[in-house]
Parts: sequence; C-alpha cells; structure tokens
Amino acid sequence: MDSSIRKFIFHDLQAIEGYIDPPDALVFLAVLLSQQSASLRGSLAEIGVYYGRSYFLLRKICGDTEKIVAIDPFDIVNPDHGATQYERFAAGGRQLGLSVDAECVIKSDSTLLRPENITERAGMVRFFSIDGGHMLHHVAADSRLAAASLAEHGIIVFDDTFNPAWPEVTAGVTDFLREEAGRFSVFCLTKYKTYVCRQAFREFYARAIRTSPELKAFDHIETEFLGSTAIRLHNPIRRRIAYEVMVGLGMRALSERVYR
Repeated sequence: MDSSIRKFIFHDLQAIEGYIDPPDALVFLAVLLSQQSASLRGSLAEIGVYYGRSYFLLRKICGDTEKIVAIDPFDIVNPDHGATQYERFAAGGRQLGLSVDAECVIKSDSTLLRPENITERAGMVRFFSIDGGHMLHHVAADSRLAAASLAEHGIIVFDDTFNPAWPEVTAGVTDFLREEAGRFSVFCLTKYKTYVCRQAFREFYARAIRTSPELKAFDHIETEFLGSTAIRLHNPIRRRIAYEVMVGLGMRALSERVYR
C-alpha cells in the first residue's frame, strides 16, 4: 500500500470531526483500487456528509478530477463554533489540501431527491455510500435513490446496518435486499457497514476483498446473508483496544501499525 494513503487514513484524516472505522477505510481503498485497476468508471456519491471525513477519504483515494456528489441538509447548528456545518466542511478540505466540488454538493434532505439530481451532475455512480437518516423511511428512500443512479458495476455501502441503536437501518437494508433478490447481493460485512453490488459483480468484488493487501490483517470469514455468501472481516477486540489506546495517547502516527 502507498504509505502516504496509510498516513492519511490513520493520521491526517483524524483532524476532521466524525468517524470511520479503520477496517472500513481500508475496504473503501480496496474496492476503489479494484475498480480503477479494472477501468470500471463512474462517479462517487455520499448521503450524510457531516464534516467530511469519509468524503475526504474518497477524494484522497480518487483524486481531484473525480466527481463526488455530497448530499446533506448541512443544517447542523453548533453555537460553540463560529461557522456553519458547510463552512466547516469546506474548511476541512482546505486544511487537508483537498478540493470540494461545490457544483456536486446537494444541500437537501436526500429523501426529496430523484436519480437525475445526481446523474445530471456526475453521471452514473460506481460507489454510493449511505449514511443519512437512520429511520426506515430514510433507508428505503436512500436505497432506491442509490440503486437507480448506480452504474451496472457500482456498489452501495450501508452504514450502521447491525447497530442496535438503529434497528430500523437493519430493517431497511434487509427490505432492500429482499426486494432486490437476484439482482443485488452482499459481498462484504464489517462491524459497521454492509457492502452490496449487483449479482453479476459479486465475485469480482469478493475477490478484491480476499486478495487485497490492505485487508490482510483481518480474518476473512464466509457467512450467509439473505442468500448471498459474504466475507465478514473480523477485527479482534484486542486490536480495536490497542488502536483506541494509541489514538487516545496521541500516537496516531504509529496507530496504523496495528492494522498491518
């Protein structure tokens, strides 16, 4: 792996408020690199930007020329900060030396959007991350929007699928997969996210997960999920604790060694 990408994931990106688990950051990297290697084209999209941690990860991996559609109401109000949510998002990009394409930013409730709101800005999407509203109607609307704007070879990433704090996300993702049975299937599972693609590309992405040097630190366990064989990336608790302790002690520059 490019050492500069590891430094970015485990050190630079931590300056942006938010959260993305290291295993998921590395899955993002593995999937995007596999698409690039196979010349699978398309834009990227994200519902639920917050202050941009995962957005800037996508930007770092894919470069300034790729179109990334960022969808968020940008209505978080924090009186302790003198800037709006969007201003802090843009400032984070400047801090990291990464661009924000204002023409691809959609300030809206995602459930009000149509596929053409995305495709007219950026074309069909090859990587669509859903981390917006966590109620059933949000997940239902967002999954339909993603599926309708997705390139044939694209993937959808659902956040918080098995988080007990948000049971309706689990219900929404399950409903989507049942409704799309035979068309979409799961190829990878982590503690926080579920990775889905069209059935024709399931083996392509499963192979990318199995063979990725970025993911060799994790146990690869096959599991069945609604008729699909998916790879569950197991991240032992001792490694998670070691990582969090190092981060808590301010040892971010060394924390990436936990995931080698």
